[in-house]
Amino acid sequence: MTHVWNQFLKCLVMVPQHLPSTRMAPPGMLLGLLLTSCLTLCLSCQNSNNFALTNPEKSIHQESDIKETREEEELDTEVLEVFHPTQEWQTLQPGQAVPAGSHVRMNLQTGVNEVKLQQEDKFQNNLKGFKRGRRLDINTNTYTSQDLKSALAKFKEGTEMENSKDELARQATVKQLFRPIEELKKEFDELNVVLETDMQIMVRLINKFNSSSSSLEEKVAALFDLEYYVHQMDNAQDLLSFGGLQVVINGLNSTEPLVKEYAAFVLGAAFSSNPKVQVEAIEGGALQKLLVLLATDQPLPTKKKVLFALCSLLRHFPYAQQQFLKLGGLQVLRSLVQEKSAKVLAVRVVTLLYDLVTEKMFAEEEAELTQDSSPEKLQQYRQVQLLPGLQEQGWCEIAAQLLALPEHDAREKVLQTLGALLTACRDRYRQDLQLSRTLGQLQAEYQALATLELQEGEDDGYFRELLASIDSLMKELR
Repeated sequence: MTHVWNQFLKCLVMVPQHLPSTRMAPPGMLLGLLLTSCLTLCLSCQNSNNFALTNPEKSIHQESDIKETREEEELDTEVLEVFHPTQEWQTLQPGQAVPAGSHVRMNLQTGVNEVKLQQEDKFQNNLKGFKRGRRLDINTNTYTSQDLKSALAKFKEGTEMENSKDELARQATVKQLFRPIEELKKEFDELNVVLETDMQIMVRLINKFNSSSSSLEEKVAALFDLEYYVHQMDNAQDLLSFGGLQVVINGLNSTEPLVKEYAAFVLGAAFSSNPKVQVEAIEGGALQKLLVLLATDQPLPTKKKVLFALCSLLRHFPYAQQQFLKLGGLQVLRSLVQEKSAKVLAVRVVTLLYDLVTEKMFAEEEAELTQDSSPEKLQQYRQVQLLPGLQEQGWCEIAAQLLALPEHDAREKVLQTLGALLTACRDRYRQDLQLSRTLGQLQAEYQALATLELQEGEDDGYFRELLASIDSLMKELR
């Protein structure tokens, strides 16, 4: 403020003193003009002085920035030596530039700086090179389309030649490992070995069995081998095509027990679940011949095989069951069971009867479920009066007596048969005191055995099932 006032005073001194007298203005106006002029002059002098002043601190900083800029420009103008690191440690000299990503360390033993490439850099460089691949610098102007086609054709020919060479090598290896069929046939012919089909084998076996010049051992051996082939359904049906089945059926009339035994063995295998063969057997008189063998005095092994053939013929064949009842088959089986020498066949006979009874029951139940009351097979089953025949032939008592057999398996089969016959034999069972005592004894016996099973940790044991069957039967008879 003092500085401004000084300037104002200088302005007063500088006011001109020689104004014309003729144009003298009034004193007040003159004083105002004077003050305005002095003030304008003072302000202009101050602005000029301010422009001339400088800030010492600001000047110092500006000089420092200018100096650093000049130094950087001088460094940029210098050419630094670039260091090229490798995968091994190398000494870094002073003033050398290190590429970005290099691994730098100080060797504590020597005190110098060392540099090498990082492992991942090498891997990344290799990966980039692998991704880029090699670039073929081909001048397309020097190759025509025909040249390219010719080159491609030659390439394909070369591939085919390589493939053909590989195929020839593979074929040569196969020829070394395996021999051609023509060569094998030739060697078999030299060894008198003939490759036969199943059909040819069965024809040969039937001819040997039917030949009058064959010995007993040869006939039995032929039947034994034939039984192996007729287990197959197709082979058994092929036996019909050349009359082989009838030849075997006629073998049941042989005077040799072994021939009858093995002939029945072959028939049982051929009948099993093969309706076409079963029908041909009925028409060929097989049922009558089998019943005759069971009703006459025959060795036990022969009767076993004959009973096996009879069971195979009757199962799932209601027409054969009708013929069985008409020919007195139940009487034949009753006589067979009552023979002391044939007690071992009793369980098989009881099992056959159980199968026949339940088979008819299942057929009727199936017809009720499907609401089909007139299928041909059901009509055939309804013509089989098996339960009335069993009741008339005294099979209610015979089955109850067989419950005294000592074998558990035999008792199981008899219990099942008694349950199947319950509809026809209920009244007789209730009047049979011996049956009640036998059931009571078996109940106590199997109760103890079932308890042992529980103690051994068997929740669903065999004896518990037998005990349940006995309890159910006794409940039905009360």
